[in-house]
Amino acid sequence: MQRPIVIAHHLIWTAYGWWLPNDPRGGLSRYIAADVIADLGELHYGRKRIQPASREIRRFYQDAKTALKYELLEFSLSDIDKIADCFGGAMDCHCYTCYACAIMPDHVHVLIRKHKHMAEEMIANLQDSSRKRQM
Repeated sequence: MQRPIVIAHHLIWTAYGWWLPNDPRGGLSRYIAADVIADLGELHYGRKRIQPASREIRRFYQDAKTALKYELLEFSLSDIDKIADCFGGAMDCHCYTCYACAIMPDHVHVLIRKHKHMAEEMIANLQDSSRKRQM
């Protein structure tokens, strides 16, 4: 069977603290690097076939708040506007074609055309553009 042609990437990343390695929904982490969150739950590689109830996820993150070094990062409406401006600048600077972007209070989705940069480099460029701006 012929390999499908990649024409775009769906890039997703979370704000600080929002998808921990032992998140009850599962994840792509193979180990828990911080001992302070290890007691919050078991590590499960990959998305769980049966997803936990939202009350379980809320409870997990309520417990995580006390274990994390910093507060969970949430973007305000003002932050979202500024992040969008930064992303626009990065898109122009790197000649990226963005088909869709959703900046949520705790995570980001970007549908971006395939480019000479790898997906990981595109994420890094977008994150750097917003990180370097004074909020």
